[in-house]
Amino acid sequence: MNPRRQGTWLVVIGVILFVLTVVISGALAPEIGSVGDSDSRRILVGSQGGGPGWHEHGSVYLLTGRDVTWREASAGSYFDVTKTSNGTVLAGFMDGGYQKCAPYESPCSRSGFRVIDPTPTPHVISEYSFPVRDKKDSEVHDVERLPSGEYLMTDMEHERIFTVKNGAVTWQWNGRSFYDAPSDPTKSDWLHINDVDVIGDGRYLISIRNTNQLLVIQRGKGVVEVINKDTPTSSDESCRRSGQLADYDNDGDIRCGDPSVLNHQHNPQWIGDGAVLVADSDNDRIVELHRTESGEWRPVWTVGSANGVEFNWPRDADRLPNGNTLITDTLNRRIVEVNSEGKVVWSTRTSRIPYEADRLPVGETVGGPQYSSDTSSIVAPGNDIPILSSILVLLRAIVPATPFWFGVPQLALSLLSLTLILVGSVRYLRH
Repeated sequence: MNPRRQGTWLVVIGVILFVLTVVISGALAPEIGSVGDSDSRRILVGSQGGGPGWHEHGSVYLLTGRDVTWREASAGSYFDVTKTSNGTVLAGFMDGGYQKCAPYESPCSRSGFRVIDPTPTPHVISEYSFPVRDKKDSEVHDVERLPSGEYLMTDMEHERIFTVKNGAVTWQWNGRSFYDAPSDPTKSDWLHINDVDVIGDGRYLISIRNTNQLLVIQRGKGVVEVINKDTPTSSDESCRRSGQLADYDNDGDIRCGDPSVLNHQHNPQWIGDGAVLVADSDNDRIVELHRTESGEWRPVWTVGSANGVEFNWPRDADRLPNGNTLITDTLNRRIVEVNSEGKVVWSTRTSRIPYEADRLPVGETVGGPQYSSDTSSIVAPGNDIPILSSILVLLRAIVPATPFWFGVPQLALSLLSLTLILVGSVRYLRH
């Protein structure tokens, strides 16, 4: 066949393949929009925003029903949000353009927490922050105020949790005291400590994302329990990817939890002694883990979809007092409330990437209704294609309007279509 004609056919086939991919996928996609009556619901949302690097258009806002009652959007990104007893909101944040930057050059980014007063016009009334090497993977994702007046915070820059009062650090626990550490943890995304919750007097539950583990820290003692312990037979591959963990002390062990139990999780909720609810992000599901008699933690309930749409990197799940579960489905840009059977009782779309959501007036509680140990409800994690999944995450961040149904299969077919069009165009033009 004539090369020009071959080129023409390749372009035509590529265009047809792309059109069919989009049209058929869109036509077969289930509804993902609003479900259920929402008039009585008030939901506080921390939005990471989006854009390149996911550090633009961040905001904290209140949904009353599905309407935005107020919004504060002065930071590049906001993360975990907590309503306080006096009506203000605590929010972890990241923002750039600062001049006080030592030891980094200015202008720089700083991370920490802000206190936001939503009335009469939403505004920041105070801030505690420190300079970080970069906007990406150096953030403070969570903060809580303690009865002592201290603020308890996570810190990815130095991979620690710590407390601060009147601007001074009063206590800290460092990840290097438990995990193999690089010489300078501020130069890499090493542990990615992304959540801390008070679960007792001086007792904290923390999420170590890159190790697939949750730790219980006792102030003054250190680690007193590991959820999803490393075992001789568990794979370390998920913890080594992208240069995260490494065997820095050459002892053959990097303390990587079983990725089939937890895989790069976010925002665990302690729902009772021996029970925890977790957004199992890289497994695209929500999982409730119970401690067994042998001391191991095992899934007893999971949900991996809502209203016929699979979760896409969920990053928060709260067990509500009514027994339902509120889920922040990040890359689908929706917030969903499901019952114990996984049925949607309410949902809404969000304009940008949500990080965390709290149902008011109680927010995320310590303790809550637990689901039964019925293993028939367990759904196995789905398979993934790492490179395509990473491209898809970037696409959704840069282009928030990307349809929720445009997943890995659609991306693969679209790339194939583009390849055919490019190859066909080159053959046509060269001849």
